[in-house]
Amino acid sequence: MKHKRVIKKYANRRLYDTEESRYVTLKDIKNIIALGVDVSIIDDTKDVDITRALLLQIVSEQELGGTPLLNEAVLNQLIRFYGHPMQNMMSGFIASSIKTFITQQEAMQEQMQHFIEASPFNNFQEMANKNMQAMADMQKQFFMQNHMPKTKKSDEPKQ
Repeated sequence: MKHKRVIKKYANRRLYDTEESRYVTLKDIKNIIALGVDVSIIDDTKDVDITRALLLQIVSEQELGGTPLLNEAVLNQLIRFYGHPMQNMMSGFIASSIKTFITQQEAMQEQMQHFIEASPFNNFQEMANKNMQAMADMQKQFFMQNHMPKTKKSDEPKQ
């Protein structure tokens, strides 16, 4: 089972990260989750798990600001499934869909990374560098074979 960071909610409504020994905000919890860490939020006075309630609060705040992830049509459909005989099936379907989406995104990012690493532009640059070195070597050999003096560099002192 994946490790979950424990956050405690005290009677004064403050949230405390037990791993980092500091008080946190909902924004901090959102950032922790965005980094890939799962959390478990416990109401310290009642000793009950309130993770879902706080996660829903974070989602709600995210939906109100910026570009929403869940449009009205999706929200309407979700509400219609509460109490419906297919509610449990829908829950599993949503979880499975999100997992599949994440897997596909990771695969696509990996493919893009391979494409960038094997980019023809990198190959062209490498080939150009080799050609420049080959030209310099040929010029050096030409001058040596014909006993020609090297060309003066502009930074060499004049005699």
